[in-house]
Amino acid sequence: MKRRKNDSSNKHPNLSKEEEKQENKSPDSSKKVLAICLGFRMLNALLIQTYFNPDEHWQALEVAHRIAFGYGHLTWEWKKGIRSYLHPMLFALFYKFIAFLGLDTPWFMMRAPRLLQSVFSAVGDLYLYKLSRVLFGDGVAKWALFSQLANWFNFFCFNRTLSNSLETVLTLVGLYYWPCMRSSSNKVPSDSRKWGLAVAALACAIRPTSAITWVYVGLLELYLTHARLRFLFMELIPIGTLVLGFMCLVDCLLYGSWVLAPLNFLKFNFLSSGGDYYGTHKWHWYFTQGFTVMLFSFLPFCLAGIVKSKYWKLSGLIAWVLGLYSILGHKEFRFVLPVLPISLIFSGYSLAALEEHGAPNGERKGPSHIHKKWPSKKQLAICFLLATNIPMALYMSLVHQRGTEDVMNYLSKEAAREKVKSILFLMPCHATPYYSTLHRNLPMRFLDCSPSSEEKGIPDESDRFMMDPVGFAMDFAKTWSCPSHIVLFDSEEKKLRNFLVSHSFREVRRFFHAHFKVDRDLQASVVVYATSGL
Repeated sequence: MKRRKNDSSNKHPNLSKEEEKQENKSPDSSKKVLAICLGFRMLNALLIQTYFNPDEHWQALEVAHRIAFGYGHLTWEWKKGIRSYLHPMLFALFYKFIAFLGLDTPWFMMRAPRLLQSVFSAVGDLYLYKLSRVLFGDGVAKWALFSQLANWFNFFCFNRTLSNSLETVLTLVGLYYWPCMRSSSNKVPSDSRKWGLAVAALACAIRPTSAITWVYVGLLELYLTHARLRFLFMELIPIGTLVLGFMCLVDCLLYGSWVLAPLNFLKFNFLSSGGDYYGTHKWHWYFTQGFTVMLFSFLPFCLAGIVKSKYWKLSGLIAWVLGLYSILGHKEFRFVLPVLPISLIFSGYSLAALEEHGAPNGERKGPSHIHKKWPSKKQLAICFLLATNIPMALYMSLVHQRGTEDVMNYLSKEAAREKVKSILFLMPCHATPYYSTLHRNLPMRFLDCSPSSEEKGIPDESDRFMMDPVGFAMDFAKTWSCPSHIVLFDSEEKKLRNFLVSHSFREVRRFFHAHFKVDRDLQASVVVYATSGL
């Protein structure tokens, strides 16, 4: 393999002979790390009982449920060919498998998808460890993995069935195989870049905005390699075409016609700024709020690690991704999830450097009883990180906004007992899971909020209801087929109580939802009303 240009900014030489011996033992080490991560992520998946983002259900599980069982709601994006079926297909196959085993019970249908995602997440954790080890050695890899597992946002979000979660896994796997991300390519196998290209192409097929990451990596590879023509024409184009062709074939089979979903996605989100329909933020939001909240108490350690390591290839990728996403008006935490683990690698570097200095071989100076009396800097740092991240992770995963998940779990059990005939959701659109959790083919209705290019400025159903709940409900009741159950937030239930009683509905269950408001009035609980005959 041809040698690359020297990277003067990189001060991390190849692994030593001792570290190379450890690399030869890596299969056993990798299995142990994978087992630890898998156990942790599966427990993590079971502890996630809250609602975060509608796409977790409506763009993945709802679509997968429709493929596997023949019923499920497709949002407007699927009618316009903006999404690829590659990501939902993973869960559709899993649904088929658990149905074949007779395990599609209400409890398991609610938890199984996140358990599947926990397997993918564990693979991502493993590759973060492996990437950290080849870049900085075992010491940093251990603390990078600690940072990855201890970070509150990873605990809260990584196991959710968002396409961003799988994109993050593929990003970590792909970066490990790209030679340009290493300090030197001498020990990189000749086929490594091809694997990296295949993973990058798959990430872009699942989530087209992943191209932001891979353009940076590809340009860096093109600059560093001498075999540029081979890279472009013998690897990049053939592998990219193969993955794109596979994606188009899957989408053609499920859409019923040829659809180029990534192109439609980019047209809507970038060329027409369609994403702005769902809200916009200031350009600096990721730097001042979004990404800093995700890092939370790890932020100073990440910044210290970036400065101390001087590994600009990786820190440059973080800056590149945050910078380009900042140009877009519509911003969400999950969009920059793929660079969160990369940032935590630098946190691991900083933690590994927190050793007592001043004596040869890391031995401490001064009387030993003094050091036993006071905890070391590293111990204080670990205690600080755990004390700040564990409460946040548990509160956000177990408490905040759990009502909309609990209500669907309740309704699925009631539907299994044939106590539910039909459901109306009088609440903002996509506020709860849907058929993928109910797992019964019953009539259900929610308030539509699809963007309309023909009627710009005209409020949709969801907005009209929130502006005037009573007036909307009275008009809606003139043409409805009376449902057996109505689900709504307590903030609207107070206004609609008389209307519901007058139509022979009574409250049957109330579920805690949140202690504080997010983007609307406080929605403290979710209330279920049923017709008096039930």
